[in-house]
Amino acid sequence: MKVLVTGGAGFIGSYLSEELLKKGHRVHVVDNLSTGSVKNIKELMRNKRFRFTVGSILNRPLMAKSIKNADIVFHLAAAVGVKYIIDNPLESLRTNIEGTDIVLDCANRYGKKKVVIASTSEIYGKNMDSKASFSETDDRLLGPTTITRWSYSCAKALDEFMSLAYSREKKLPVVIIRFFNICGPRQTGRYGMVIPRFVQQALLGHDITIYGDGKQTRSFTHVKDAVKAIVKLSESKKAEGDVFNLGNPQGITIKALALKIKKMLGSDSGVVYIPYEKAYEKGFEDMRHRRPSINKLVRTINFRPQHSIEDILADVIVYFKK
Repeated sequence: MKVLVTGGAGFIGSYLSEELLKKGHRVHVVDNLSTGSVKNIKELMRNKRFRFTVGSILNRPLMAKSIKNADIVFHLAAAVGVKYIIDNPLESLRTNIEGTDIVLDCANRYGKKKVVIASTSEIYGKNMDSKASFSETDDRLLGPTTITRWSYSCAKALDEFMSLAYSREKKLPVVIIRFFNICGPRQTGRYGMVIPRFVQQALLGHDITIYGDGKQTRSFTHVKDAVKAIVKLSESKKAEGDVFNLGNPQGITIKALALKIKKMLGSDSGVVYIPYEKAYEKGFEDMRHRRPSINKLVRTINFRPQHSIEDILADVIVYFKK
């Protein structure tokens, strides 16, 4: 097939493009390189079935032409990362809402092309007490509009509403995937991603900086597991018009994560705790626990993560050592 990947020079997008090429598809990547990097796709550019365009998803003529020539669209382009969202609130809202609207409209106009939409676990908002995992039909709990980070959750929720509206009203085949902390080599710590930040700090002998008290739990999924699930969902007729969590149900506290990285590296780095308000913005709120239920994913494509947290850390450590 002819495949369009928006945001394909980003962390997840580059691995997805690689996987699609392995399956014999022709891949066209559109990325404005705001958070992506040409380095991520350098090897792919040697493949005759790969094409790269530097451009924005807000460029409607570009998206119309690119989508018209594609059989399927993987829409990964977005403003991501807590720090990036807080530092660039207007650009983030425009990119995440208007960009998705353009992609869906063009896909509907030019042959009802299937669209796989990348969403996020931020959809669920905050839940400071429950340790239960989140399932796709759970209620959302958000903080006030004065806290910038919740704008990302709202924007991605609007993306989901629009996608499902196109599915129901226009019969556009869409699949929505909520990512829960996808990690691995190539991921940058610049925008608040915790594993690359901790690994770099430990390698350099700097203090490992934990935001908050470190007792918050997260679950991490290897990007290689994630892209296999993304491709399988794109191939599944049953997945159309539906929403899926994609992650690893096994959780770990951020403090335990920092100590595990220290041990794996034999690092002398200290562990320092920084209040959220100093790390981000006044009044910042976080989700205490973030673990997915993947029962629907298991039922639909028989997905189970193959890589442990130790596997993820080992791969990230090798990457940054190089």
